[in-house]
Amino acid sequence: MRVLPASLRWGVWMAALMLSLPSGAEPFVPQDDATVVQRLPYRIDAAERQRRAALARDPGQLALAAAEAREALRRARVHGDPRELGAAQAALANWWGQADAPAQAVLLRARVRQAQHDFDAALADLHRLLARPDLAPADRAQALLDAAALHQLRAELPQARGLCEQLRAAAPLQASACLAELDSLTGQAPAAAQVLARLGADRSPAPWLALMRAELAERLGDDAAAPMLYRLALAGEDEVYTRAALADWLLARQRAAEALTLLERSPDADADALLLRRVIAMRQLGRDTTALAARMRERLSAADRREPGKHAREQARFALDVMQQPRDALRLAQANWGLQREPADAVLLLRAALAVGREGDEPRRALARELRAMDWQDARLTALDRSFAS
Repeated sequence: MRVLPASLRWGVWMAALMLSLPSGAEPFVPQDDATVVQRLPYRIDAAERQRRAALARDPGQLALAAAEAREALRRARVHGDPRELGAAQAALANWWGQADAPAQAVLLRARVRQAQHDFDAALADLHRLLARPDLAPADRAQALLDAAALHQLRAELPQARGLCEQLRAAAPLQASACLAELDSLTGQAPAAAQVLARLGADRSPAPWLALMRAELAERLGDDAAAPMLYRLALAGEDEVYTRAALADWLLARQRAAEALTLLERSPDADADALLLRRVIAMRQLGRDTTALAARMRERLSAADRREPGKHAREQARFALDVMQQPRDALRLAQANWGLQREPADAVLLLRAALAVGREGDEPRRALARELRAMDWQDARLTALDRSFAS
């Protein structure tokens, strides 16, 4: 639900390797201050340097802290750099532990926690905020949308729908898109696609709306519309998440050469999410992935030290598509399903179950029961289910 800048999909944060995967390298410690550790594809401008200096002198300036956190979150979203989440959290340090912090600080804190996959804490922040009787209308609308996105992420669709309904008066476009996406996940996907198409009828629709339509087109198996819409979203805002989503569409169709070109042309080609997909593309092409896979192991080990156990989706993807360890991938995909339940998570779980053979029958049946209860429609899931029967 990429409706407002802080809504559902934050890009793809890398996960930790489980013990059964090859152990990661030791942390790299530069020998001196002149050693180049990594070159970033973006620079901090003079205005931000001044803002940081002012905050260092007086960290209690909410307006400056919010601006700094908001910009760090934007960079994290666009460039897929999880280090920016630390910058955002540092800017909010004065209010990080305050349950009754100003609404602006609470909204930003919840977004940081969401991006760190601390979904329970993010939802607690948002629901406490929504309980405030004096909450400003704009803050209430954003809190409603962010909370709805989190509930959808966890497949808590009735809760998400109730929150989206409350948005109708304050943000009709966002409410309509929110409700249409929920309809698409509850047995009304074709009708939802029509609603989203009407909302995005402009020649240059908002990138979030083009992305939402692209993902729905992929779930409907519309191989003509999906790549066109992904590229439209990418042209409007070149975010790591969108580029990774288009690469995944290409990789699923064994179009690895196109995917690799797409990934390597990104200014953020070294971002974790894109690096992982570069390794997968090269593997599909039969190229040597030793060096890139080693870099991924280092990234995953660093993520493990930073946020252990919270990003099992990418863990499972690495185990399945890079390490060729389907049993580990299935276990990780099941752990991921316990954390977040988007269509991509179900697809990953079914792929892993298919890869392990007969051992995957029971996980597949358990997932099928849940999906039938939700009435999901997804051409990818249908195709994978047919593979089990063949």
